[in-house]
Amino acid sequence: MGVQLLSVSYKTTPIEIRSLFAFNEEQQEMILDGLCGQEHIEEAVVLSTCNRMEVYCYSDDQADASKIFEQMLFIVSGTAGADHVENLRDYILLYQGQKAMHHLFRVAAGLDSMVIGEDQILGQVKHAHEFSHSRNRCSTYLNTLFRYAVTCSKKIKTDTVLSKTSVSTATLAVKAAEHELGGLQDKKMMIIGASGKIGGIVLKNAGCIKGLSIYVTSRNHLPGVAGGGHVRYEVIPYDERYSYMDDMDVIISATSSPHYTVTKNHFEKCRVTDKPRVFVDLAVPMDIEKAIGNLEHTSYFNIEDMKELARQNNEKKQADIKAADKILDEYEDQFSRWLLFQTHRTELDRLKCAMMEDANDKGIDTAINHLFYKIREGGSLGEVDAFMSVVSKIIAET
Repeated sequence: MGVQLLSVSYKTTPIEIRSLFAFNEEQQEMILDGLCGQEHIEEAVVLSTCNRMEVYCYSDDQADASKIFEQMLFIVSGTAGADHVENLRDYILLYQGQKAMHHLFRVAAGLDSMVIGEDQILGQVKHAHEFSHSRNRCSTYLNTLFRYAVTCSKKIKTDTVLSKTSVSTATLAVKAAEHELGGLQDKKMMIIGASGKIGGIVLKNAGCIKGLSIYVTSRNHLPGVAGGGHVRYEVIPYDERYSYMDDMDVIISATSSPHYTVTKNHFEKCRVTDKPRVFVDLAVPMDIEKAIGNLEHTSYFNIEDMKELARQNNEKKQADIKAADKILDEYEDQFSRWLLFQTHRTELDRLKCAMMEDANDKGIDTAINHLFYKIREGGSLGEVDAFMSVVSKIIAET
């Protein structure tokens, strides 16, 4: 049957629904075990990020695509506790075969990201692959597919300036706060979750702003006042974050917590100074209670609000995207040719055995392998497909 993909992403799903599918590693393992325990499903990988949750499966030739998708939907929605969501299927995209493979290549390269070319997604794709592989849920087919996708992404980053001109949602968050307050010089910013990847990017970008005082906090251990080059910040205890909040102009939160890090009720209790403040929530599930934006002199942004800023940024990259697409096409073609050979491996082995019997030559094995390699690597996808059709016909007639 090949590759099947179930996707829940920022493109089709509001953050309130997407939050249900923000799976931790324990939940991801449950999904992998559940899927690979189904008849016909041989391999599975779960990719879970702030902007997307995707499940890739590889099923055998006897599988029925509609049944595979039903099994995927049942296990994923059950794990998310999303069975109650009305019209759930309206938010879910399903792909199979070439479309599923093409989607993964685009995702790994950052071409399907909210901010095109962003670097984080490649590491997340690699982690998803390694997580599944370490649990023996990813072998020949998905293992090779993900390796091709990762290699392609690295080639795009090396040969184009796409990632070099890219910004991330974390960068956009700082820009949004800067725009809202008319600048951040002489302002104070609190970063909740600064020890994480997204929080770390926020810290790096905020540290470039002259005159901005930065305060960081996290549930995890952080050092005292420190600096990375010109970046300096003060660490505050996580449990005391509200006592510092009244003094802040910007509060940005980016954690993996399943609970709010900032609530409207707690903030109102600590608020003394009536001044403009900006809250930016970069987490899925959400860190900051949305109702906080209803308070006077308070602006609230979440990851959904970054879409317009991302769109403006993406419009500047059209030439880079075209260059990236050419590289992507090359690697997709390479993988498709590999897949054709892998799919017809039994027939090729039978053909090789027949040729060796007729030739009665010890060196013919190496020659045949070399011939197959030349066809796979040198032929176009159409030529390889035509070759396989001939092989199938020969084997069928013998």
